[in-house]
Amino acid sequence: MSAASLPTDLAILQTAPLFQDIAHKDLDHIASLARRRQVGAGGFFFMEGDPANRLLLLLEGKVKLSQVTLDGQQVIMGYIRPGQDFGVIAVLEEVDYPVSAEAVVDCLALSWEQADMQRLMDETPRLARNALRSVSIHMREFQSRIRELSTQRVERRIARTLLRLAQQTGRKVEDGVLIDLPLTRQDLAEMTGATLFTVSRTLKRWEKLGLVRSKRAQVVIRFPHGLVRIAEDFPD
Repeated sequence: MSAASLPTDLAILQTAPLFQDIAHKDLDHIASLARRRQVGAGGFFFMEGDPANRLLLLLEGKVKLSQVTLDGQQVIMGYIRPGQDFGVIAVLEEVDYPVSAEAVVDCLALSWEQADMQRLMDETPRLARNALRSVSIHMREFQSRIRELSTQRVERRIARTLLRLAQQTGRKVEDGVLIDLPLTRQDLAEMTGATLFTVSRTLKRWEKLGLVRSKRAQVVIRFPHGLVRIAEDFPD
């Protein structure tokens, strides 16, 4: 069965920023060229340095984007949620993926080959503009992450990362806002360029202050305003 005949796929295409303001008949054609791709938890859609030969749109699950530094340390650059595109750099020619895309849980995505997407952009100028905008947004986000890692003290980086994840995946629970994805202290260390010891010590101190609740792979923000004060470096 083609993607075009699956209304859930079309519904996501209609709401995804990559396909914003594109006519329904053109979306039908775009969906017909997509292929569904399933990746189990811990598997990869692509690895950093692989030839960028396909663009993807996540339908189900969560995807972690990461890079490896020159000294071999993994740095998590962000997460992809359903309705978001990744690998959009594939719309360009002869480039490699700058990040790895790992399935946090079992994932399902739509995938377009580079040649098909380039032809679609020639046929649908609006898609070309949307794709270039997506490339620009991803580049700004990566630049912002690199700037944080190189210029901000570690507590600010941890607070900013938790607030960003809460905004992206947060879910209201009884005692605060749950970051709704598996998030270990090692993950947080890799996202903030900190050591596991520093992250553990910081979270323990924030737990005593009532800012967060942390256990295993789960973090609840109990007092967001307190984290904002740390993230923005406001005086106590």
